[in-house]
Amino acid sequence: VVMSQALSLKCNVCGVQLRSVQECQSHGEATGHADFVESTDAVLNLTCVACGKPCRSETEKDIHTKRTGHSEFVDKTNETAAAIDSEKEMKKLDADMKAELGVEGSSPMDVDSNPVDDPDEEKIEPEVDAKCLAELEGMGFNRNRAVRALYHTGTDNVEQAVNWIVEHENDADVDDPLLIAKTKIKKKLTKEEAKIKAEELRKSMAAKKEKEEREMERLREQERIRSGKELLAAKRQEEELQLKRNLEARRIEKEETARAKARIKEKLEEDRIARRLKLGLPAELTEEEKQREREREEKKAAAAAEEARKKAEAGLIVKPVEKIDALRKILVDIKKTHGESNADGVTTCYKTLLLYLGNVVKAPDETKFRKIRLDNAAYQKRVAGVGGGAFLEKCGFVNDGEALTLPRSDVDAPLFNLAGAEIDGALTNPFFGVL
Repeated sequence: VVMSQALSLKCNVCGVQLRSVQECQSHGEATGHADFVESTDAVLNLTCVACGKPCRSETEKDIHTKRTGHSEFVDKTNETAAAIDSEKEMKKLDADMKAELGVEGSSPMDVDSNPVDDPDEEKIEPEVDAKCLAELEGMGFNRNRAVRALYHTGTDNVEQAVNWIVEHENDADVDDPLLIAKTKIKKKLTKEEAKIKAEELRKSMAAKKEKEEREMERLREQERIRSGKELLAAKRQEEELQLKRNLEARRIEKEETARAKARIKEKLEEDRIARRLKLGLPAELTEEEKQREREREEKKAAAAAEEARKKAEAGLIVKPVEKIDALRKILVDIKKTHGESNADGVTTCYKTLLLYLGNVVKAPDETKFRKIRLDNAAYQKRVAGVGGGAFLEKCGFVNDGEALTLPRSDVDAPLFNLAGAEIDGALTNPFFGVL
C-alpha cells in the first residue's frame, strides 16, 4: 500500500493552503489564526505565461488577469509540489527562536535524533496510538515495524505511518524492537498543546520582527540625521564660497573703476596742459593759481553745505531713493541668504551696522568711527561673515584692501539716518524681505 505524503499545510480557520511552517507563521501574524493541519493536497500553482507570476488560486488568477490583461496560464502544481516535514520545520523554527532570544534548554518539540544512551538507564517501548497500531497490524505490518513508524512520524495518521514504512523498508533494524530510554522518549503534543506552541512561536516571531523594525527605524533615523548634517555643511560651504566670489568680484570691479577714473583724470590733465600751452601759459599751475583753485573748491563745498542746511530746515530734503533702495536690497539679500541657516548672525549683523552708522552720525569728526580694519575679528564675525560689508560700502565707506574708510567729506547724515531706519525695520518687522 502506498500513501501520499503531506504536500501542504492547511489553515482550519480560513481554509488557505500554505507550503511551509514559515508561511503558516506569516499567515498567523497577519490573521491571528493558529490552527493548522497537514494536507495531501498540493498548493495550486497557476503560472502566467506572459510574466511568469505564480497564482495560488483561481481568484488570484482572475485578479492578475484584470490588472494586467494576461489571460494564459500553465498549471505547474505537480511540478512544484514537494513533500513537507512539518515536525522538522517546527524544530528548526523553535531552535532559531531560542537562538534569537538567547534561551537555553529544551522544549516539547525537541527530539534528539542521535541520543547517547546511559547504559544503566531503563529502556522501554515508546507509547504510540493503539488504534493506529492495530490498524497497521491489520494491514499486515509486524508490531515492531508499526511502532517504529508511528513513533518516528509522531502522528496518529495511518497514511503517514505507512509512508514511513515504505521509505524505510530496507533499513536493517526496521523489524527490531524499538527500545528508548525513558528520558529520550518524545512527548506527543495534543491538539491544544500544538495550538499553544504555534501561538508561542507566532508571538516570538512577531517580537523578533518588531525588534528588527525598531532597529531599522533607528538606522534610518541615523542616516537621516547624517544626511541632514552633510547637506547643511555643504550649504554653508557653498554660501561661504559664494561670499568669497562676490567679494572678489566687487574688488575687481572697484579696481577697474579706479583705473578708469585714473585714465579720465590723466586725460583731463593732458587737455588742461594743452589748453594752457595754447594760451602761452606754463604747463603747471603757479602757486597763485593753485591757491585760487583751492579757494574756489572750498567756496563750492561751503555753498553746497549751506544749501543742504537750508533745505533741511525747510523740510525740503529729497530722499536719495535709489541709494535707499540699493541699501534695502542688500539687507534683504543678507536675510534671504543666511536667514534660515544663521538667523542670529543676521540679527547681529544688522545691529552692528546700526551701531557703526550711529557712531558716525554722533561724532563725524572722530576718525576711529570712520575707519574699520578688514582683519578686525569682530567685524569679520559679525558683519563680513554674512555679507554686511557691501552695505557699508554703499553708504560711502571705501575699501582699500586693508580697511573700510569713510572720508569726512562723504559723511551724509541724512542718508545715514534713512539707512538706520531701514535697518531698524529689518530688525523689528517679521515680514521684512518676505513680501
